[in-house]
Amino acid sequence: MSAHNVVFGFGAHSSIDDIPELLRLVQQADQDGLDIFTLSDHPYIGGRLDAYAALGFILGRTQHIAGFANVTNLPTRPPAMLARTVTSLSALSDGRIVLGMGAGGLWDRIADMGVPRLTPGAAVDAFEEAIVLIKLLSGGGPPVTYEGNHYRVHQIEPAPVAAPPVWTGSVGAKSLAATGRVADGWIPGHAADWLSERYRTSRPIIDEAAASVGRDPSEIRTVFNFPGRITDRPLPATRDRDGRWLGGSVGQLVEELTGAVLEHGASGFTLFSDGHGAADLTVLARWAQEIVPSIREAIAK
Repeated sequence: MSAHNVVFGFGAHSSIDDIPELLRLVQQADQDGLDIFTLSDHPYIGGRLDAYAALGFILGRTQHIAGFANVTNLPTRPPAMLARTVTSLSALSDGRIVLGMGAGGLWDRIADMGVPRLTPGAAVDAFEEAIVLIKLLSGGGPPVTYEGNHYRVHQIEPAPVAAPPVWTGSVGAKSLAATGRVADGWIPGHAADWLSERYRTSRPIIDEAAASVGRDPSEIRTVFNFPGRITDRPLPATRDRDGRWLGGSVGQLVEELTGAVLEHGASGFTLFSDGHGAADLTVLARWAQEIVPSIREAIAK
């Protein structure tokens, strides 16, 4: 995917009980021309599919759509092995994979899996090291020796496949700065959008950190997790008193998201439409067949 193309996707079900629905949704989205689907990564929940097993299986059943874990639970997935996983998926799917990365949020549950607990600061340091190491172990070149505070490898041959784009779910200032230094995209936390205080105060931290290491901040995407209903008729108000998006008609969504791209630099949207963090088939069809084509047409003018 080009760094300058706006991408449109949706959040998919990740429960083992929802496997038939998951496949129907992603295959329909693939046919309808959506760019990406996302799965959550909570390996401490027994009823959830393993995100990377599911991604590999679904990518094998589709032709065009890309997949990613929104976001990868890094503490449970050693980065040297994660590099092998994502470069293999990229090779198998002709590049249809994005690496979503998080420092780890639910540390009580992560620790319950036998993973040593890290302080918040150490977890962010490990997060940045992991992204650096994954990129070093991708794209060919001589064997890699890396001596970080959290991760170490000795004379490991990189995969000949380039690393996929890395999008993070950074929230705190230290994590946001790490995103600016080493990542390729950012997903604002808590479904914050382009009009939120979280976005207004967080994105400058990313941009300043990127510029400090000689990177062009504009090359780092902002991809929004976008909740809300799609209604048959226009709503009198599409946002609540706190400014959070509630939903709207097809026309209202097209206007809102077109403005987000043209006026606020949004470079992607992942639709979440129900209380389980996923879209259903009817909503997905309206998103893919009515809303997304209209936005693409509007931003292409």
